[in-house]
Parts: sequence; C-alpha cells; structure tokens
Amino acid sequence: MTKTSYTKRFSYAASDTAGQLVFCVISFYLLKFYTDVYGISAATAGTILLVARCVDAIDAPVWGIIFDKTHSRWGKSRPWFLWLCVPFAVFGVLTFLTPNLGGSAKIFYAAGTYIVCSILYTGINTPVTSILSALTPDPRERVTLTCFRMFGSKLGVLFVNLTAFRLVEFFGHGDDRKGFMIVMPLYATGTILLFLLAFKNLEETVKEEPKPQPLLNGFGALRGNWPWFIIFTSSLFFWIAFIARVSIAPYFFEYNLHRKDLIGLANSLDFISLTTAFLLPFFCRWTSKRNVWFFGLLGLVVGQLIIYLGVRNDLSLAWIMTGWAFGFLASGMAMAMPFSVLADSVDYGDWKTGIRAAGLLTALGAAFCLKAGSGLGGALPAWIMAANGYIPNVEQAPQSLKGIEAGFIWLPAFFFGLSMIPVWFYQKYELLEPQIHAALEQRRKNSVG
Repeated sequence: MTKTSYTKRFSYAASDTAGQLVFCVISFYLLKFYTDVYGISAATAGTILLVARCVDAIDAPVWGIIFDKTHSRWGKSRPWFLWLCVPFAVFGVLTFLTPNLGGSAKIFYAAGTYIVCSILYTGINTPVTSILSALTPDPRERVTLTCFRMFGSKLGVLFVNLTAFRLVEFFGHGDDRKGFMIVMPLYATGTILLFLLAFKNLEETVKEEPKPQPLLNGFGALRGNWPWFIIFTSSLFFWIAFIARVSIAPYFFEYNLHRKDLIGLANSLDFISLTTAFLLPFFCRWTSKRNVWFFGLLGLVVGQLIIYLGVRNDLSLAWIMTGWAFGFLASGMAMAMPFSVLADSVDYGDWKTGIRAAGLLTALGAAFCLKAGSGLGGALPAWIMAANGYIPNVEQAPQSLKGIEAGFIWLPAFFFGLSMIPVWFYQKYELLEPQIHAALEQRRKNSVG
C-alpha cells in the first residue's frame, strides 16, 4: 500500500468543503427559501427543482465526455477546480438573490439561476470524484482518501448549518432577503479559496497514456459494468431519500414540533456521520465493503423508524432527535462507500473493455445521482406538502401537518429501503478487485516497456 501525503489528503478534503459551502445551503434550505422567503408556491418550487434535474440528465454525461477529452499540463480533472470555481461561486450567490419581479419573471429567474448553478456544480464536483483514481492506484488508499473527503464535506455542512440562519438573521435584522444577499457572497469567497487550494496540491500521479477515441467511446466502459450499475441505482435512491429528509426537516421542526430554534442544530448533527466515515478503513478490513455499505443504509431505515416512534409517542423530542442523529451516524457509511467504489468501477470498466472513462462514469454515477436525487428529493416532499394544503408562514392545518410528517418520515424510509436492494449483489464484484488491480498494473508496465 502506497500512502498519500497528508497535504494531498487534506487538500482532497478541502475540495469537498469548497463545494458544500454553496451546495449545502441549496440542499438543506433552498426549498424553504423559495417558499417562505421568495414567496414561490410549494408546488412550483418542487417543479423548479425537478426541471433542474431533467437538465442534469443532459449535462452530466456531457461533462463526463468533456472531462475524458481533457488533456492539460495539470491533468484531466484537476484543472476544472481552477476554471470553474469563480463561475460556480457567482451563480451560487445569484441563486439566493431576490429581485423584485412579477410572478412569472420571479419563477424564471429562480429556475434560471438554479439551473446554471446546478450545471456548474456538476462541472466542478465531478472532478472531485473522478480525480480519485488518478491520485492513487491502491483501492485501500482510495478508501482513506474518501474518508478525508467525507471529513471535508461534513465540515462544510457543519459550518453552514451552524452559521447560515444565524448569519442571515444577524445581517438581515429580520429581513431574510437582505440576510441571504450578504451571507452567500461570504460562503462563495470561501468556495473559491478552497478550490484553488485543491488545485494547487492535488497532482494526478496515476498517468494514463492519451488514446485518440471517438467522442462517445467512453460509454463503452458501461458495457457489462455491473458494479457501476449497482452503484448508480443505489446512489440515486439514496440521494432522493437523504435530500428529502433534510429539505423537509425545517418544516417539521418549525410547524410540527414548534421548535424552529432547533433547525440549525438538528442539521448540524450531520457532522456525527464522520464517526462512521472515518472508521471505514477499519470496517472494510473487518468485513466486506458491501456489508459496510448495506448496513449503513439499513441504519438509515432504522433511524426513520425511531423518529416514527417519537411522533407516535406524543411528539417526543428525545425519540425524534435520537432517530435523527442515528440516521446521520449511519449515513457516514452509506454516503462514503459509493464514492470509494466508483473508482473501483472505473478500474472494472478499464479491465473488462479496455476503455478508461473516469470522467463519464463518475459524472453519471456520482454527480448525476446526487443532482437527480437532490431534485426529486426536493420536489417530492414539496408536492406532498402542496397536496396537503401547505401555506407558508402560518399555523398549519392538521392535514398539512400530516403531509409534512409523511414527507419527513416515510418518504425517506421508502427510498433508503430501495437503495439497499442493489447493494446486496455487489460482493461478487468486490472479490475481483485484487485480480483487476494486478491486471491493470501489468498492462501499465507493458505500455511503458
């Protein structure tokens, strides 16, 4: 096992902290921003989120092809941190501005800024995953790097959740529109600086000889790549569930529990997922990666059931917070494993087809799943709330409270359960990793010789 330097490890962590400073605000709070701050109806807000995801069905593979065609003195993935950090940060700010527009113009502005920001996030976040296979050829060291990445991601999520509402209130003095207008540029500045740090230190050391290939040849790496299809299917269901869970949480805490003051703290508990994420190397030595992944997802289902027990027990805050925290704890395993094994699926495609398409496979297997899951995970609870008569900033009717409860408990539980099914079949391909690694190493030696 060839260990990477701590400079490289912490720089890899910084690359995901950078993205989260903007995207975490979107994932956790954009739906509530649209409905309760900018005054867009819940149904329309959900539709905006879904339309953006339909665009991602196009832009994710396009980005993947672009990445695989990239040849620069900095490598394939690394230069995109430099090229896209400023545009992404700018549109992250624009997404949370609230120009005084009429009904249709307001909707078009919200949709347009969010869609462009979403496209740019695919462009800058996909290299965070695709660069992993170029940082080290060692599958175990990739797990370690993924742990550092998860640390960076969760650090960004923690920072945003602990500060976002407080800073919006502090700078806005009761005017949330003004508060977001001041806070988002601060986060965006941090995003730019951290991506530049990642660009400086993440040298791509696993070199691949550039081979002229037809434009769409990268799709050939999907042929017979069952590990990738397992990762794709499970990840899509996971992100639908996870984003639904966190995007409807502010409504549940404000209207069902009447504890708006707990929203930031509750979402900040996401940071405890680092406990299981950092134990991934140990877990994966003790048992298979499949088992770690599967039981992480199972833990999320159990967490939702504990929340249900709390709701049934007269809205017991102790039970609800226990289930909420337990779900986050399990998510450390469930969220980190797909990012790690995606690099292994790139190796599998290379071994099976001779086509190494790290950009395309990670764009579809990570960025597309995250973005499609974000869209559906935001749209589905919004539509459930709209169907049950949600009206922002007023005391909710019993039917509306039932809709929020269903979106908060059962919608995530259902999709977490679905995500477990494909993972069960992953072990067969995991057992092939030593053989694949040896074959690719030999191929590289032969090409050099």
